[in-house]
Amino acid sequence: MNNNIENPLIWPLLSLIEAAEESCQIHHLATELQKEGLLADLDKAPNKALFKRNFLLMNALYQLQAILLPAQWLQVEAMNIQLFEQPPVNIEQAMEQTSALRSYYLDWQYFETGSDDIEAMLSDFWNRYHQIISSTGTAIDKANALQVFELDEQASSQQIRQQWRRLALQFHPDRPTGDKDKFRQACEAWQVLKC
Repeated sequence: MNNNIENPLIWPLLSLIEAAEESCQIHHLATELQKEGLLADLDKAPNKALFKRNFLLMNALYQLQAILLPAQWLQVEAMNIQLFEQPPVNIEQAMEQTSALRSYYLDWQYFETGSDDIEAMLSDFWNRYHQIISSTGTAIDKANALQVFELDEQASSQQIRQQWRRLALQFHPDRPTGDKDKFRQACEAWQVLKC
Protein backbone atom coordinates (compact mmCIF):
# COMPACT_ATOMS: atom_id res chain seq x y z
CA MET A 1 0.00 0.00 0.00
CA ASN A 2 1.20 3.53 -0.79
CA ASN A 3 2.35 5.21 2.43
CA ASN A 4 2.98 8.51 0.61
CA ILE A 5 -0.70 9.46 0.38
CA GLU A 6 -1.16 13.04 1.56
CA ASN A 7 -3.92 13.13 4.13
CA PRO A 8 -6.53 15.85 3.36
CA LEU A 9 -6.79 16.70 7.07
CA ILE A 10 -3.19 17.98 7.30
CA TRP A 11 -3.83 21.64 6.50
CA PRO A 12 -7.15 22.03 8.36
CA LEU A 13 -5.44 20.50 11.41
CA LEU A 14 -2.54 22.92 11.12
CA SER A 15 -4.99 25.83 11.05
CA LEU A 16 -6.76 24.55 14.18
CA ILE A 17 -3.47 23.96 16.03
CA GLU A 18 -2.10 27.37 15.08
CA ALA A 19 -5.32 29.05 16.23
CA ALA A 20 -5.28 27.28 19.60
CA GLU A 21 -4.13 29.35 22.55
CA GLU A 22 -2.79 26.27 24.34
CA SER A 23 -2.20 22.61 23.57
CA CYS A 24 -4.95 20.62 21.84
CA GLN A 25 -6.40 17.21 22.49
CA ILE A 26 -7.19 14.73 19.73
CA HIS A 27 -10.91 14.57 20.53
CA HIS A 28 -11.20 18.37 20.47
CA LEU A 29 -9.57 18.47 17.05
CA ALA A 30 -11.95 15.74 15.85
CA THR A 31 -14.94 17.71 17.10
CA GLU A 32 -13.81 20.88 15.32
CA LEU A 33 -13.21 19.04 12.06
CA GLN A 34 -16.64 17.41 12.33
CA LYS A 35 -18.25 20.82 12.86
CA GLU A 36 -16.56 22.02 9.67
CA GLY A 37 -17.85 18.96 7.77
CA LEU A 38 -14.34 17.64 7.20
CA LEU A 39 -14.53 14.44 9.24
CA ALA A 40 -17.55 12.21 8.66
CA ASP A 41 -18.24 8.68 9.89
CA LEU A 42 -16.21 6.33 7.74
CA ASP A 43 -17.84 3.02 8.60
CA LYS A 44 -21.26 1.70 9.62
CA ALA A 45 -19.80 -0.13 12.62
CA PRO A 46 -19.34 2.43 15.43
CA ASN A 47 -16.03 1.02 16.73
CA LYS A 48 -14.58 0.89 13.21
CA ALA A 49 -15.80 4.43 12.48
CA LEU A 50 -14.13 5.68 15.66
CA PHE A 51 -10.92 3.78 14.84
CA LYS A 52 -10.78 5.12 11.28
CA ARG A 53 -11.43 8.69 12.41
CA ASN A 54 -8.65 8.41 14.99
CA PHE A 55 -6.34 6.79 12.43
CA LEU A 56 -6.89 9.65 9.94
CA LEU A 57 -6.23 12.25 12.61
CA MET A 58 -3.04 10.62 13.88
CA ASN A 59 -1.82 9.96 10.34
CA ALA A 60 -2.34 13.63 9.43
CA LEU A 61 -0.60 14.80 12.62
CA TYR A 62 2.45 12.62 12.01
CA GLN A 63 2.64 13.70 8.35
CA LEU A 64 2.38 17.31 9.48
CA GLN A 65 5.11 16.74 12.05
CA ALA A 66 7.47 15.61 9.28
CA ILE A 67 6.47 18.50 6.99
CA LEU A 68 7.18 21.12 9.65
CA LEU A 69 10.64 19.82 10.56
CA PRO A 70 13.24 21.23 10.97
CA ALA A 71 11.67 24.71 11.22
CA GLN A 72 9.02 23.82 13.83
CA TRP A 73 8.18 20.97 16.18
CA LEU A 74 4.70 19.48 16.36
CA GLN A 75 4.38 17.52 19.58
CA VAL A 76 1.97 14.65 18.92
CA GLU A 77 0.44 13.06 22.00
CA ALA A 78 -3.29 12.24 22.14
CA MET A 79 -3.90 14.57 25.06
CA ASN A 80 -1.20 17.13 24.25
CA ILE A 81 -0.82 18.30 20.67
CA GLN A 82 1.17 21.49 20.45
CA LEU A 83 3.17 23.45 17.92
CA PHE A 84 6.54 24.84 19.02
CA GLU A 85 8.54 27.40 17.07
CA GLN A 86 11.76 25.53 17.86
CA PRO A 87 12.30 21.77 17.74
CA PRO A 88 13.70 20.14 20.90
CA VAL A 89 17.48 20.23 21.29
CA ASN A 90 17.69 16.45 20.87
CA ILE A 91 15.24 15.92 17.99
CA GLU A 92 16.37 12.31 17.46
CA GLN A 93 15.45 11.40 21.03
CA ALA A 94 12.07 13.16 20.75
CA MET A 95 11.31 11.29 17.50
CA GLU A 96 12.46 7.96 18.94
CA GLN A 97 9.99 8.19 21.85
CA THR A 98 7.06 7.87 19.46
CA SER A 99 8.64 5.97 16.57
CA ALA A 100 6.50 2.82 16.89
CA LEU A 101 3.26 4.79 17.11
CA ARG A 102 4.29 7.07 14.24
CA SER A 103 5.20 4.07 12.06
CA TYR A 104 1.85 2.46 12.78
CA TYR A 105 -0.21 5.53 11.91
CA LEU A 106 1.80 6.33 8.79
CA ASP A 107 1.18 2.84 7.38
CA TRP A 108 -2.12 3.04 5.46
CA GLN A 109 -2.61 -0.75 5.53
CA TYR A 110 -3.79 -0.39 9.14
CA PHE A 111 -6.65 1.92 8.10
CA GLU A 112 -8.74 -1.14 7.24
CA THR A 113 -8.10 -2.95 10.52
CA GLY A 114 -10.84 -5.49 11.23
CA SER A 115 -13.42 -5.29 14.01
CA ASP A 116 -11.87 -8.17 16.00
CA ASP A 117 -8.44 -6.51 15.97
CA ILE A 118 -9.97 -3.18 16.99
CA GLU A 119 -11.83 -4.86 19.85
CA ALA A 120 -8.58 -6.57 20.95
CA MET A 121 -6.68 -3.26 20.89
CA LEU A 122 -9.40 -1.53 22.91
CA SER A 123 -9.44 -4.38 25.41
CA ASP A 124 -5.65 -4.25 25.75
CA PHE A 125 -5.76 -0.49 26.25
CA TRP A 126 -8.43 -0.72 28.95
CA ASN A 127 -6.57 -3.57 30.68
CA ARG A 128 -3.49 -1.37 30.93
CA TYR A 129 -5.66 1.56 32.03
CA HIS A 130 -7.26 -0.60 34.75
CA GLN A 131 -3.82 -1.65 36.02
CA ILE A 132 -2.87 2.00 36.38
CA ILE A 133 -6.15 2.84 38.14
CA SER A 134 -5.80 -0.18 40.43
CA SER A 135 -2.26 0.81 41.38
CA THR A 136 -3.52 4.25 42.46
CA GLY A 137 -6.20 2.68 44.66
CA THR A 138 -9.10 4.38 42.89
CA ALA A 139 -10.71 1.32 41.31
CA ILE A 140 -14.44 0.85 41.90
CA ASP A 141 -16.15 -2.25 43.26
CA LYS A 142 -18.74 -4.43 41.47
CA ALA A 143 -21.78 -2.80 43.11
CA ASN A 144 -20.66 0.68 42.03
CA ALA A 145 -19.77 -0.61 38.56
CA LEU A 146 -23.29 -2.02 38.15
CA GLN A 147 -24.70 1.30 39.30
CA VAL A 148 -22.67 3.13 36.63
CA PHE A 149 -24.06 0.69 34.05
CA GLU A 150 -27.58 1.14 35.48
CA LEU A 151 -27.89 -2.63 35.89
CA ASP A 152 -28.78 -4.88 38.80
CA GLU A 153 -26.89 -7.85 40.20
CA GLN A 154 -28.82 -10.29 37.99
CA ALA A 155 -27.53 -8.70 34.76
CA SER A 156 -26.23 -11.25 32.28
CA SER A 157 -22.82 -10.96 30.63
CA GLN A 158 -24.61 -10.10 27.38
CA GLN A 159 -26.54 -7.26 29.06
CA ILE A 160 -23.29 -5.95 30.57
CA ARG A 161 -21.53 -6.07 27.20
CA GLN A 162 -24.43 -4.34 25.44
CA GLN A 163 -24.58 -1.62 28.08
CA TRP A 164 -20.80 -1.13 27.85
CA ARG A 165 -21.00 -0.60 24.09
CA ARG A 166 -23.93 1.79 24.44
CA LEU A 167 -22.22 3.87 27.14
CA ALA A 168 -18.82 3.84 25.41
CA LEU A 169 -20.35 5.12 22.19
CA GLN A 170 -22.57 7.64 23.94
CA PHE A 171 -19.88 9.19 26.13
CA HIS A 172 -16.70 8.78 24.04
CA PRO A 173 -15.04 12.24 23.88
CA ASP A 174 -14.87 12.11 20.06
CA ARG A 175 -18.66 11.89 19.74
CA PRO A 176 -21.10 14.82 19.82
CA THR A 177 -22.65 13.43 23.03
CA GLY A 178 -19.20 12.88 24.55
CA ASP A 179 -18.47 13.38 28.21
CA LYS A 180 -14.93 12.47 29.25
CA ASP A 181 -15.79 12.04 32.95
CA LYS A 182 -18.73 9.72 32.25
CA PHE A 183 -16.64 7.87 29.67
CA ARG A 184 -13.88 7.35 32.26
CA GLN A 185 -16.46 6.04 34.77
CA ALA A 186 -17.90 3.66 32.17
CA CYS A 187 -14.39 2.40 31.33
CA GLU A 188 -13.61 1.77 35.00
CA ALA A 189 -16.94 -0.04 35.44
CA TRP A 190 -16.30 -2.16 32.35
CA GLN A 191 -12.95 -3.28 33.73
CA VAL A 192 -14.70 -4.54 36.85
CA LEU A 193 -17.66 -6.16 35.10
CA LYS A 194 -16.32 -7.62 31.87
CA CYS A 195 -16.51 -11.38 31.61
